[in-house]
Amino acid sequence: MWPSSRKLHWSSYFSISPSKLAFILLTPLLLISLIACNLGPQKSIVSSFSWKSLGFLSSFEFSSSASKEHNNGHLNNISDSIVLRGPTHAKLLRKGQPPPSSSLLKHDLSNAETRGFVNSGIHKRYSKLEKIEAVLAKARFSIREAAQNSSSISSSNINEQDPDHYVPYGPIYRKANAFYRSYREMEKEFKIYVYEEGEAPIFHNGPCRSIYSTEGRFINDIERETRFRTNDPEEAHVFFMPFSVVVMVQYLYEPGALDMDAIGNTLADYVHTIAHNHPFWNRSLGADHFMLSCHDWGPHTSSYAPLLFNNSIRVLCNANTSEGFNPLKDASLPEINLKTGEITGLLGGPPPQERSILAFFAGGLHGHIRHLLLEHWEGKDTNVQVYQKLPAHLSYETMLRNSKFCLCPSGYEVASPRVVEAIYAECVPVLISDSYVPPFSDVLNWKKFSVVVNVEDIPKIEEILMGISEAKYLKLQQRVRQVQRHFVVNETPKRFDLFHMILHSVWLRRLNLKLRASL
Repeated sequence: MWPSSRKLHWSSYFSISPSKLAFILLTPLLLISLIACNLGPQKSIVSSFSWKSLGFLSSFEFSSSASKEHNNGHLNNISDSIVLRGPTHAKLLRKGQPPPSSSLLKHDLSNAETRGFVNSGIHKRYSKLEKIEAVLAKARFSIREAAQNSSSISSSNINEQDPDHYVPYGPIYRKANAFYRSYREMEKEFKIYVYEEGEAPIFHNGPCRSIYSTEGRFINDIERETRFRTNDPEEAHVFFMPFSVVVMVQYLYEPGALDMDAIGNTLADYVHTIAHNHPFWNRSLGADHFMLSCHDWGPHTSSYAPLLFNNSIRVLCNANTSEGFNPLKDASLPEINLKTGEITGLLGGPPPQERSILAFFAGGLHGHIRHLLLEHWEGKDTNVQVYQKLPAHLSYETMLRNSKFCLCPSGYEVASPRVVEAIYAECVPVLISDSYVPPFSDVLNWKKFSVVVNVEDIPKIEEILMGISEAKYLKLQQRVRQVQRHFVVNETPKRFDLFHMILHSVWLRRLNLKLRASL
């Protein structure tokens, strides 16, 4: 007999009830959902990221064609900016494209608030990276608001604004309000994790005297830091790699060698170790990591680790845009020659009316710019006193203090310690360089306290300086005295000094960076 044509109910094939079967089938799906929710996007293989200048303090944006603007000392109105998206993609924002508006920032902030990041009522478990980015979004919005405040802070209301503390004001700043707000946000939020890998002297150490002193001083200061440094990498905004290129050269470079492979390979191995031992380098492809070097070889050494060169924040004395320095993510570091390791006796000088020398320079034939300078002016004029070797009866420091203008030509590389020497001696710096980004240019308006002379105008130095009126010179000199505090090296760092200005440069680059966790 043929089987009955009556259709059997599907549940008859199983010995368990439909409700139990549904429970068995749905339980794994629920578990998977819970695990994914708890892990969150921080467990992703890599986060996407983008570098984008938010224009808090100036309209300065970097482009590969910006060298002419740098030569003229004008860091505003540069046409293109580079936005990195992932390790290999780049997109150019063309001239005429509007910058991010305040409404967009408000949208980003409100979006963060509705998702529970920046208010106290967090409704969902978010990754620590998302929370960090939300805090940075709030800081960006706050700084943008300050930048839009047209009323500038004056010296008369400093005590009202911040009793017993310095408050930025005046034309030496691009936007004093924005800088002050940014600095306060940094003091409130910024956290730095310093990797413990590496042994002294090459790591966690550096020279605190000589022409490379800023490299060693920063490394030593950050090792002692308690306010900005964190021992929890999960709460860090940036990660510092404490290697010293100066010490690497001292211990690893063989004099006369035609390459620096030993130094570069050591750095590449160190980055590999960091990436292997911690998840943070791979999470951002190095974009929220930074290095610091005052040695001329710092930029080239970083090229041995391509992600470090292309993605990371590089704080460099050799801030040369023609050699890959990108002001959108890299920061210019002042070069300071501390012969004894101290600045005692280096600060200050006689008043302007007691300075009898128009312009002064003394230094060796290092590079084509100095060659041109010495060729045109050495021993040829009493107003513009230029020496390859200063006579024994003359004191270098005394000559600086007796000069109205101090010539600061580039040597083999773009940076020169004479810039800070001039500022210390309250002598107006005269910058003569190609493709150089002066330190702290995001914040400081160098046109207001220095003079820029194009290389081709070296024969016209006297004419240019004599053309500056007495009134204008007095303003320049007074502003040099005001800006001096930002270049002072203190044994114990103080607010707005060199150490904190370096930190602020890194803080700004982190604000320029947005990390997005990828599932």
